[in-house]
Amino acid sequence: MQNNEKNLMTLKEVALYLRVTEKTIHRLLDKNAIPATRVGKLWRFDREELNDWLKENGITVKKRILVIDDEKTIGKLIDMTLSNLGHDVLIAESAVHGLAIAKSQNLDLVFLDLKMPGIDGAELFRQIKQAKPEMQVIIITGYPESELMMKALQYGPFGVMHKPFSGADIVQVVNCFLRIHG
Repeated sequence: MQNNEKNLMTLKEVALYLRVTEKTIHRLLDKNAIPATRVGKLWRFDREELNDWLKENGITVKKRILVIDDEKTIGKLIDMTLSNLGHDVLIAESAVHGLAIAKSQNLDLVFLDLKMPGIDGAELFRQIKQAKPEMQVIIITGYPESELMMKALQYGPFGVMHKPFSGADIVQVVNCFLRIHG
């Protein structure tokens, strides 16, 4: 597959990416309002051209972010910070609830507490990666040198955010992570 083909998206993928219906994409195509290329009878969208178009038109793509943390204050801080930026934030205060959401929802990013009662964050990370290998995860922890962190490292790459952190730290980490992985 050529590099160009990797950046091409289908109409359905663009609708999911922009979090709109396929009908909305068709309306934009009818008005020549969205950059696209016709390949046979199908529309294809170059990811870079689409992102440039979004920036030029001042459109931000709303991201769906899950926070799995048993500390309510952490969930509220991340929710307030990211909701104010226009993101859709889901909160789970238990590993079981968080795993159910991660498996059933289309998410862009997961914040995952490392130390929780019941299923610890390392095991939950393993289960999330098993269910959705491409899921982007940021582990939040006050124990960066712990055995749990070493256990989590066995299951794949992730970002790390050290507790305590501020709203500005959250914004910086999310913007950086989504730019790299988005």
